[in-house]
Amino acid sequence: MSGDAPTESSREPTTRPALEEEGRHLREQLKELDRDESSLAFDDNFADSGQVAAEQGENAALAGQLREQLDDVERALGKLDDGTYGRCEVCGEPIGDDRLEAMPATRFCIVHAG
Repeated sequence: MSGDAPTESSREPTTRPALEEEGRHLREQLKELDRDESSLAFDDNFADSGQVAAEQGENAALAGQLREQLDDVERALGKLDDGTYGRCEVCGEPIGDDRLEAMPATRFCIVHAG
């Protein structure tokens, strides 16, 4: 059945590389944000200090979201290692193939996603 989760071993050849690539991409984005943040310095007399402060706040919020996504990716890789990948953290039931394909780092089945 297409909704059933395949075994971890049959899924790993494509899932692990995709998750590892996503982790690399997220780390690169975080590094870029760190570089951007350091370039947004301003002196107290600068007329647009409010603009700079707003951009710094936006960067901090984005960095937080990227860190959460990276945590999810790293958690999914750990689950591949321990054989629990593809199971909902709430009910323990298999997560559907379509959902895992669209969101490989998801922690929840569609019922418990929201």
